[in-house]
Amino acid sequence: MYRRDLITAEIQKLAQVLARIMGLKLEGRLAEANQLFEETLAGRFQLSKEVLENEDLCVFENWLIESNLPPEKLDSLSEFLYYELGVSQERNQHIAPKLNLVYQYLSDEHKIVHLVNLHRQKTIQQYLR
Repeated sequence: MYRRDLITAEIQKLAQVLARIMGLKLEGRLAEANQLFEETLAGRFQLSKEVLENEDLCVFENWLIESNLPPEKLDSLSEFLYYELGVSQERNQHIAPKLNLVYQYLSDEHKIVHLVNLHRQKTIQQYLR
């Protein structure tokens, strides 16, 4: 019960951050939105901007393995990254392959597959071309 409450609280906090980021983007405050995105990645997931934006996919894959994040946290990360797609073509090229790796890792290592994630994997294929 306690673990479920922690997970629920984590999801609620992340939803609030996502809403704040989307609000900033709608207001045209893109620099602030980007800063909040990067701070959240570093604070909640220990994922640096350099790892996320590195062209070498192996760097992110190594981070993914070494971070040893629990599946719930990885699922939250996938949600967070998914809503960053569509910002720009360059951003899509950085995020889509890494997001795909997170979905694959959840499936292979944790045996977790969500219908939503399957649909999102199909959606992000457009960004991988």
